[in-house]
Parts: sequence; C-alpha cells; structure tokens
Amino acid sequence: MKIALIACAAFAASAAFASPELAQKKNCMACHAVDKKLVGPAYKDVAAKYASDKDAVKKLSEKIIKGGSGVWGPVPMPANTQVSPAEAEQLAKWVLTTK
Repeated sequence: MKIALIACAAFAASAAFASPELAQKKNCMACHAVDKKLVGPAYKDVAAKYASDKDAVKKLSEKIIKGGSGVWGPVPMPANTQVSPAEAEQLAKWVLTTK
C-alpha cells in the first residue's frame, strides 16, 4: 500500500511539473497557447498532428531544444536554450495531452 502511495505521489508531481506552469517558466507561452494560434501553433493542434506518431515525444523534445521551421508555416521556432532535455521531454508529453 505504501509503495502505491509513493508511486501515485511521484506521478502526480511529474504531471504537475509538466504543465502550463513549466511552459510559462520556460517562455513557451510567449508564442504558444493551448487552444489558439499565436506566433506558433496551438498546443491542441500540435497534439492532434502528432497523435498517431509513436516518435512524437522525441521529435517534439528535439524541436523544443533545437527549434525548427517549415512544419507550421514560414515563421521559424527558435531554439530554447533554457530547457534541459528532461524538461523538453516533460513539455512534449504535456503538449501531447492537450485537447
């Protein structure tokens, strides 16, 4: 029972960390919103586009760190050097849960 509680607490902590608060802290929300296009695409649109892609977390994590262009139009996404690989993975997983 105690192990189950610890596992649930760890899951809740990681889910809470990979949230809009982390995206805000890492300046992602300056260009993105969950439900509408700003400079970049809405997170819900990103989630829909990558919904059936088994490599989505890896692809999005790399895009978060390195930036990119051409996928969503002519405006490039700059590299985010403030994000660690672990944070990029958490952000990618969270983005994929948005609807």
